[in-house]
Amino acid sequence: MAQDFLVELGTEELPPKALHKLMSAFADGITQGLKGAELSFGEVKAYAAPRRLAVAVFGLADKQQDKQIEKLGPAVKAAFDKEGKPSKAAEGFARSNGVAVEELGRKETDKGERLAYISEQKGAETESLLAGIVEKALAQLPIPKRMRWGARREEFVRPVHWLVMLFGNKVVNGEVLGLKAGNTSRGHRFHCNRELEIHSAHDYAQVLREPGYVMADFAERREAIRAQVIAEANNVNGEAVIDDDLLDEVTALVEWPVALTGRFEERFLEVPAEALISSMKEHQKYFHVVDEDGQLLPFFITVSNIESQDAAQVIHGNERVIRPRLADAAFFFETDKKTSLESRREKLRQIVFQQHLGSVYDKTERVAALARTIAEKTGSNGDWAERAGRLCKSDLVTEMVFEFADMQGIAGYYYAENDGEPLDVAKAMYEQYMPKFAGDELPASDTGTVIALADRLDTLVGIFGIGQPPSGSRDPFALRRASLGIIRILVEKRLDLDLRELLELARDNYPRTALGEYDKVVEQTLQYVLERFRARYEDQGIATEVFMSVAARKLSRPLDIDNRVHAVNAFSQLPESGALAAANKRVSNILAKLDTAVPSSVDEALLQEEAEKALFAAVQVARTEVEPLYSDALFAEGLAGLAGLRETVDSFFDHVMVMSDDEQLRNNRLALLAQLRALFLEVADISLLVPAK
Repeated sequence: MAQDFLVELGTEELPPKALHKLMSAFADGITQGLKGAELSFGEVKAYAAPRRLAVAVFGLADKQQDKQIEKLGPAVKAAFDKEGKPSKAAEGFARSNGVAVEELGRKETDKGERLAYISEQKGAETESLLAGIVEKALAQLPIPKRMRWGARREEFVRPVHWLVMLFGNKVVNGEVLGLKAGNTSRGHRFHCNRELEIHSAHDYAQVLREPGYVMADFAERREAIRAQVIAEANNVNGEAVIDDDLLDEVTALVEWPVALTGRFEERFLEVPAEALISSMKEHQKYFHVVDEDGQLLPFFITVSNIESQDAAQVIHGNERVIRPRLADAAFFFETDKKTSLESRREKLRQIVFQQHLGSVYDKTERVAALARTIAEKTGSNGDWAERAGRLCKSDLVTEMVFEFADMQGIAGYYYAENDGEPLDVAKAMYEQYMPKFAGDELPASDTGTVIALADRLDTLVGIFGIGQPPSGSRDPFALRRASLGIIRILVEKRLDLDLRELLELARDNYPRTALGEYDKVVEQTLQYVLERFRARYEDQGIATEVFMSVAARKLSRPLDIDNRVHAVNAFSQLPESGALAAANKRVSNILAKLDTAVPSSVDEALLQEEAEKALFAAVQVARTEVEPLYSDALFAEGLAGLAGLRETVDSFFDHVMVMSDDEQLRNNRLALLAQLRALFLEVADISLLVPAK
């Protein structure tokens, strides 16, 4: 027999940013618990609202299946003496299982015949297991800090008030978090503030919806909010900007969503839109509205948790709340504009970048110097790069950024524009932080690109230089993200710069005494940054062996590395690649065992076998063909051309004894193999494509 199971835990309002994760984790915990108990079941449905977490399991078996338990004892030979009397080992085994020796069976195993005890274990009733499964699932939820309430010893993320546990239409006899299971939930705090009787998992969501005024299905509630917000924006001829994280958070704040449109004074539109959006989104959880050109409109959409009979009053209340926030933003903006970014720089001396590396002012000096050098290498404007480097952190001491931390960089752009700085310099104020996360866009302007590189390079060298690289999950200066940002900028913007050289330039901007690892920091940082390539290629589905074959070349130009990796990856897909990689590995192993240097040239007069003559000729032709390709960095085309060597190489190894007793012949053949390997080594060590055994 199978029945449906429902558990609902009623609580105080749960943390909105964590609700979706808690819901999923609770369902996963129940699922794993049922699997661990070897209970069969069908669909598992998770529910979550501000005051409840619930899971419904459909088609859950009413008991575990009976199991046959087999225990093996001592070998039969050791279990009885010559007279057939049981040994102490046999008697002990029988006693441990509560039976006489005569009642034991025998089992043939790969180690011979052994005594065996076979018993039948009855499956437990599902109902008796459910409370324990729920308790364990709740204990494993990702809750960083649990709390107690009242005089109770139980702990949870918020105080708990009721527990529903039904198996079929019967209340489960169990207790969780100190609550006795029942069949009564509770409706909406305002629309239906009373107990609601739940009869089964099947009618749970419907009873809460009507008469309860609770939309328990998180996904359904989220899509209802999305549809309502879109409709409200259409009513004012605008388009709602719906951020997924904000949508999830709002979904976690309401049980019965009702979207309403409010308005603010158009004079606030003179303030940077990002500041207004930050006020509406971060503080009030409002959705903003834009026109068809993406320009902010003087409207916001709030999602109420009640179906008010006087919606105008609700809207008016929200407008009254947001007005002071927007007025503050306007005041900060107008006040900040009276002081230039240049004149704010002195205040940066009071902000510590890192206690061993000086102030933020010191950092901007280093970034400015490095940025000028990078700009000159990339052909961009060195004056603008240096200027942007000096100003890039000045907005940290503005009122706007102090109040709205996420305006860092954005505020700098508006203030630089107000100060009359060149457009590229102004753009660099916010582009310096790009990319902020995986998949984020890169700086668009040349100056922004240069500052983004210089800022990250300076931080990496400084932190590695004082011996504080990331360890484990600790990365307080976000060096992993900085490294990935550098790689993306250099590769995706096609900047063929030597990373080792850039790191040396960054290091040289520090006083020698500031960096304890001054002599080692460049190589340490270089290896750390280049190692980030591995994860990048894994995300692209490129095998680790491909990256390692290029990494073996010890290169330091990320654009060049990327070009070679994609070339080797394309080569690895060719049918000839496996045999050629194996041949290269064989050659590599032979050459590695030599005590003496291999001759640099091949003496054609010493070539005896047809197979070695053919390989010599093929290598000469291949070198002529690939060298021009390599010089133009056309590595994929070069390797594709070398694929044609496969049959000639195979024939050589089939018919030629490389390690001949004749020293001259042996050295000549080794020189030929070294030339063959060199053709591939120009790109990568393809011997590393051979899977490790």
